[in-house]
Amino acid sequence: MTEQTEPLFDRHMLEALICPRTQTTLRYDAEAHELISESARLAFPIRNGIPVMLVDEARALD
Repeated sequence: MTEQTEPLFDRHMLEALICPRTQTTLRYDAEAHELISESARLAFPIRNGIPVMLVDEARALD
């Protein structure tokens, strides 16, 4: 039995979330536990199953 280290993200929540900078849709990256804003080139972390939608907390994409 595999122990889960990160709580599951409710993918239905993704339908209600948008990028706080560009107001565009987000893509869920399950491996990195992040929500990706292609238009803003930012990755928003998901901590304990909760998306952190703060631009200051986002990681810039290359």
